Amino acid sequence: MRWLDHRQPLPESLRGAIIALGNFDGFHLGHQAVAREAIEWARSEGRPAIIATFDPHPVRFFKPDAAPFRLTTLEQRQELYLAAGATAMLVFHFDAELAGTSAEDFVRVLLGQRLGAAGVVTGEDFTFGKGRTGNRAVLEQLGRDAGIATRAVAPVMDGGAPVSSSRVREALRAGDPEEAARLLTRPFAIRGVVEHGDKRGREIGYPTANIAIESYLRPRFGIYAVTGRVLASGHTLTGAANIGVRPQFAPPRELLEPHFFDFSGDLYGQEIEVAFRHFLRPEAKFASIAELVEQMDRDCAQARDLLG
Repeated sequence: MRWLDHRQPLPESLRGAIIALGNFDGFHLGHQAVAREAIEWARSEGRPAIIATFDPHPVRFFKPDAAPFRLTTLEQRQELYLAAGATAMLVFHFDAELAGTSAEDFVRVLLGQRLGAAGVVTGEDFTFGKGRTGNRAVLEQLGRDAGIATRAVAPVMDGGAPVSSSRVREALRAGDPEEAARLLTRPFAIRGVVEHGDKRGREIGYPTANIAIESYLRPRFGIYAVTGRVLASGHTLTGAANIGVRPQFAPPRELLEPHFFDFSGDLYGQEIEVAFRHFLRPEAKFASIAELVEQMDRDCAQARDLLG
């Protein structure tokens, strides 16, 4: 699947595409509905289907000190878009130039001249252009002038409210990965390269594959039943993981530390993805290492039962 940059010339074979346009960070049920409309429209006319996203997220550009809120990396999004049936992923690199682009130029110059889009699909609440002056009606009018057809997809409703990335984030911060997975149609997962740590887990009989959380959203800190996937080999694993600041050990550091059951291989330097399945308990500091190990025994037994 091709990974396109809006600042680079579009391959001629991809001009005339139908573009699903949005942030699509979580690629939840609502995002999937927009993508599905674009892909089905493209297939009905024999055109390429492109799913576009913005990186960094506009909120990160305007509020660089905002707490981490990312649900997926671009690499994860590319895999999700491919699985949905898209021909390519287009990344709009959100910088000062893009932030200052008027709604008219966004449609006429970027979508029309540079990308040669035949059609654009958005959610009904999508906004664009400098000062967010562009909306569904503006896109329809500007698209008509530029020869670009447009469609808008209504929100996917669930329990009387639209499915949104905010709802996914709220569920994760509340320690409810099952609700997040229901809205995402898959578990929330953090991907990273396994790094060397202080070997504390190995010393107490629970070796872990340490991963930096980086700019991912912080789910509720604590212990989770998890599954893992080694990207290079596709090997799947089950385990229990701590995500948080490790209150038992100093100095405190935000880290994801999965312990995988019945695994004795070397994961250092490998990229893995850890999916959050069930929340077991909050982080805690114990009176002794012995008490910590006893609790970890119970955590792992519970995780095994939950993961089947």
